[in-house]
Amino acid sequence: MYSYTSLFPKKDRYSIGQKCEALTLEFLESLYEANSSRDPQRLILLEKLDNKLKIIKTMIRLCFDVKALDQNKYIRCEESLQEIGKMLGGWIKSTQKENLAI
Repeated sequence: MYSYTSLFPKKDRYSIGQKCEALTLEFLESLYEANSSRDPQRLILLEKLDNKLKIIKTMIRLCFDVKALDQNKYIRCEESLQEIGKMLGGWIKSTQKENLAI
């Protein structure tokens, strides 16, 4: 994300660009927290992560809509976000099954 936001027009770089970078960093921090937490708390953190991912996707779409992000970069971002979403969804399902087994 950082390499893309540095290419944004100046008016977008310091508004929507910084917000995207901040959301991405928050997502990574929350990911590490979820990974190190115990099962009942982990599910709560994973659901929050899922919500953050939806917000990031919306922000990336907004970047594309205001033409701060070109189509190729937008497609690459969306593909990565979709893959992250699939992995996160699998982790949530796995954690739910573990909680039911306990």
